Amino acid sequence: MGELRPLGDDLNDASRALAEALRELFEGLGVSVRRYAARRQRDPGTFSRYLNGTRLPPWQVISDLFADVAEHRGSAVTTEAIEFVRGLYGSAVDASSSPKHAVEILEQQLADADRVSRRSSVRGDVLGDALLDRTERIADLETRLNQLEADRIAEQRRADELAAAYPDISGLLYERNTLQIEIERLGADLRQAQAQRAAAEDRCHLLERQLEAVETVTVAGPAATPQAMPKILIVDDQPNNLLAMTAVLATLDQELVTVSSGREALKALLDHDDFAVIIMDVQMPEMDGYETCAHVKRRPRTRDIPIIFLTAMGLDSEHSARGYAAGAVDYISKPFDPWALRAKVAVFTSIYLERHTP
Repeated sequence: MGELRPLGDDLNDASRALAEALRELFEGLGVSVRRYAARRQRDPGTFSRYLNGTRLPPWQVISDLFADVAEHRGSAVTTEAIEFVRGLYGSAVDASSSPKHAVEILEQQLADADRVSRRSSVRGDVLGDALLDRTERIADLETRLNQLEADRIAEQRRADELAAAYPDISGLLYERNTLQIEIERLGADLRQAQAQRAAAEDRCHLLERQLEAVETVTVAGPAATPQAMPKILIVDDQPNNLLAMTAVLATLDQELVTVSSGREALKALLDHDDFAVIIMDVQMPEMDGYETCAHVKRRPRTRDIPIIFLTAMGLDSEHSARGYAAGAVDYISKPFDPWALRAKVAVFTSIYLERHTP
């Protein structure tokens, strides 16, 4: 497992070109496959298949490889090199796109969401225990303070003696106030953890429905729908991206409304009220995807329309967290997998029809 395996025998041209580019990048690190896989905590066999072209890696694996090459050389990888490899990756995705590849993408996203849910659950339990402990302590302090106050009222004449007998009353008050502040902070942390877990559970449910949609289409083909189908709004400032998404989603037999800016998207939402989902690029001039999403969510008429962010920036936690905070419910990275995109749109269409069926 230390040396590179030969390129696969039955590779298509796009997969072979991508594999050769990745091998050239990897060889610049001067380490074995096993050592690099251990560094990145990945399975060496799987990583070896990425390099011989028999398996298409997630874009995050390629992003990590760029970062490691830059660190090894002591200089950043050029934008031209990144765009060249991104083009090869997009061609390889188009050439090898299949329900199996879409299932791999969706299963990875499901695993990520499940990991967030489990971590949030554990954090919630810890915060709950801490909150219960502080609550019990403050109740005990309140009881002791009430007893002292009752003694002071009942025996006013012994006020000076009581002050001498209980010199720590000011200390008890200070401890109680300090614990009260800590309880409020822990309560806020607990509510945040519970909200994060609820959001992660909702995302798990969505991804499970998307996986089911891919598998159902693979086995039985798309189901006929007698009722009127809702529209899909696609927002991207790049004409090539709009054309590609239109071609992928045309098989769903739904009206596709395409616009090239955030302002045009807001106008389209004023002209129509039957959108099942919005697919929106994050990086757009003037008004980016985050700002456009915020405007959509502020309007009562459109705040419930689900938004899928389309991003070429990588699916790291910072960007996904910012997207969810802006109001998005899902995301997909460029270059996108056609099966995964159709599955996501199909699930949100089904949710729209469920909500609008009399």
